[in-house]
Amino acid sequence: MELKIYQVDAFSEKVFGGNPAAIVPLTSWLEDKILQKIALENNLSETAFYIEEEGRFILRWFTPDTEVDLCGHATLATAHVLFEHEGFEGEEISFFSPRSGVLKVRKDSDHLVMDFPLDHVNEIELTEQLTKPFSLKPVQAFKGKTDYVLVFENENQIRNLEFDLSQIAKLLVRGVIVTAKGDKVDFVSRFFGPQVGVPEDPVTGSAHTSLTPIWAKKLGKDELTAIQVSPREGKLGCKLMGERVILTGKAVTYMIGRIFI
Repeated sequence: MELKIYQVDAFSEKVFGGNPAAIVPLTSWLEDKILQKIALENNLSETAFYIEEEGRFILRWFTPDTEVDLCGHATLATAHVLFEHEGFEGEEISFFSPRSGVLKVRKDSDHLVMDFPLDHVNEIELTEQLTKPFSLKPVQAFKGKTDYVLVFENENQIRNLEFDLSQIAKLLVRGVIVTAKGDKVDFVSRFFGPQVGVPEDPVTGSAHTSLTPIWAKKLGKDELTAIQVSPREGKLGCKLMGERVILTGKAVTYMIGRIFI
């Protein structure tokens, strides 16, 4: 069996930036164990698989360890592949995730605009279990559907934060988002997910469905700019619209190849 594979750097204007994702178009679903093996072999934070069905695209995401509920950067990368390489001619792509519902991506000049469901986050107590993995103490904590969000005092703390992945891995969530008000953008963040095989994710679109409502409330505005300050770094536009979050970014193709199974 031979499959096409793309690798795309999402939330970046140039290769070697943003977050790399692999995208594998399928005509029908393979066994889950094969999808997982492909994701492990790719060894990227996410591999996306899709099939076209009745005018929409069914989309699933796998880390090297497991299937996940939602992945923003791999969705952006999949839309880029469809627009730039797979001949999609419309202005808006309708994805459906069995785990997250309808996800839409439209093209706006050289940007891609994603429409994602809002994550409802609630403030929680700053326990020792939450603060222990980090060299500095956060000032506030939240819990969303799949992640913890820890708020720190400033951008410099986020950039220079020391952490213990073995302690983060003990937390019973997909991952931990650390964030602070930005110096040149509205907010910055980083994402750690050793629980799902991703020690530090370069740019995490889904995390911004949790971060956007937090910072919209803190800053008193619905349109925000953000940078995920990992070593690869990625830029996002974020807009709060009721129960949805609009995320905007760019993507660039790094590689096109074939898988032989």
